[in-house]
Amino acid sequence: MYSSVVVCSSSNSIVEFLSLNQLDIEKNITMNTEPNFCDCLCSVLMSRRNKRKRKRMAEKLTDIELTGIILEETKPRTLGGDPSSVLLQEDDIETGRGTLRVAVQGDRSKAAIITYHDIGLNHVTNFQGFFSYGDMQPILRHFCVYHINAPGQHDGALPLMQRQEIGDPKAPVNFTIVEVDASNGCATTTLAATASLDNISNQETGDTVGLTPQLNMKYHFPSMDELSEMILPVLQFYGIKHFIGFGMGAGANILTRFALNHPEKVDALALVNCTASVSGWTEWGWQKLNTWYLKSGSMTGFTEDYLLWHWFGQKTVDQNYDLVRMYRDTMKHINPHNLALFIESYTKRTALAVHRDLPKLGVKSTPGKNTGARALDCDVLLMAGDNSPHLDAMVDMNSRIDPSKTSWMKISDCGGMPLEEAPEKVCDAFRLFLQGLGYVPFMSQTKIMESRSAASRASLLGAGGGGRGSITGTTHQTPVVQEQEAEC
Repeated sequence: MYSSVVVCSSSNSIVEFLSLNQLDIEKNITMNTEPNFCDCLCSVLMSRRNKRKRKRMAEKLTDIELTGIILEETKPRTLGGDPSSVLLQEDDIETGRGTLRVAVQGDRSKAAIITYHDIGLNHVTNFQGFFSYGDMQPILRHFCVYHINAPGQHDGALPLMQRQEIGDPKAPVNFTIVEVDASNGCATTTLAATASLDNISNQETGDTVGLTPQLNMKYHFPSMDELSEMILPVLQFYGIKHFIGFGMGAGANILTRFALNHPEKVDALALVNCTASVSGWTEWGWQKLNTWYLKSGSMTGFTEDYLLWHWFGQKTVDQNYDLVRMYRDTMKHINPHNLALFIESYTKRTALAVHRDLPKLGVKSTPGKNTGARALDCDVLLMAGDNSPHLDAMVDMNSRIDPSKTSWMKISDCGGMPLEEAPEKVCDAFRLFLQGLGYVPFMSQTKIMESRSAASRASLLGAGGGGRGSITGTTHQTPVVQEQEAEC
């Protein structure tokens, strides 16, 4: 290759190289020109060489065709899955304080696990993803899970006042009957009455008065103690004699109250973000605003942000956008009025009357200090993420329970909902906890890994549904177990 180059040196002399190749140019520059001129010309030549090299590489890259790559759009994270894998039986159980919807997952002849959800959640948003996790499937072959929803908290629930009018016409309701003078429209007499939705019997005259649906009836949501007592009709309905409780937040508080009042019916408790004390001033103020907004009939951004912080903590909200977006979408299915009643009940909670049995530890108890308090007789697994907003409350809860019966687990790199943020760690902890109680003694980590590998292969073959290979569904038929229990 030949070229002609004209360059001006620092001494204002013009050096012309004609019909020379690249090596001759570099040789003449080295022998006959000034250093600055040499550097300038060499940089020009090197830049030309690099341009030619990049051009040749670009020509080679254009020959490559990406025929073996299939582009797919990223699917949003969901709580649903393959409805044909596991069937859920849903029952509405009437109690003296309201109706509970219970979803049953598994074979009812197996040992029972009863779950209870946190405020703003239900059995779908709180536990469905975790109990459908691949590592939990070998464990669930030995158990039947009963998911309890607090009154009016399931998806598509009617406002509780409307449900009282429509669904339970025989329920006793207290009314005040005001007789109005037709001539002037003034009230003449006021009578107290006790009635059902069908009719009202006057307590003074015994006359029956017809009831119109326009009467203003106020539904009294059960307190936390009353919610715990509503578990008894569930046990009677399914014939459960004893169970293992699994609760989160408000649900953990309810299950703990039941275990204190009925210790013979609870074998063990697995509690996440359980609070043993009353609500503080800060919590009371935030929840007061939330209930005020919710009773207006809408889910505001203020309430959404508070619930997300209550469930996950600020760090998870700021970093895990996919998980937060999924739960923000689930809030659209919550009945705001019913949620306000549940939040009010949780905010007005009393402190759990639980303490360590000090005499057994060889410590003298202070007279009058633990009056009315009792010790939990069952084994307890306490779990919280190290970034959970309820971590201090869990430490306080751990200080109230006998350490010989308590397993305290703080999960690293996790926020307020370890069931969604670190399900594999919770699954391992729950399995070891059950084995310590004598359940699933022959289950090892090898079986868990085999189940995980099988789930991975199924997902690669396109057999999996959405979100974490969830296995869920809803039906009102008898529950069916797809896999038989492995022989020991």
